[in-house]
Amino acid sequence: MKNKHLGSSFDDFLKEEGIHDDAHAHAIKRVLAWQIQEGMTAQGLSKSEMAKRMNTSRAQLDRLLDPENDKVQLDTVQRAAAAIGRKLHLELA
Repeated sequence: MKNKHLGSSFDDFLKEEGIHDDAHAHAIKRVLAWQIQEGMTAQGLSKSEMAKRMNTSRAQLDRLLDPENDKVQLDTVQRAAAAIGRKLHLELA
């Protein structure tokens, strides 16, 4: 019995399964949440202080930091990046 996935890439597998775009979007959100959390840690920021810098609620920050929550607005991510001294860079590929 020959394995149909032998020699194919993981991206090819995800495309064949019809979940490539969802998996890619989920990975991006996880990385963003991780980068923001790492920036907070590096600066010794509590969630309360971070929310204050972003001019938002702690609950909104928790949603942003939740890697499973993909319902985050672009302006929220931009404010989080600015709060830790970073810039958000997006591009269409």
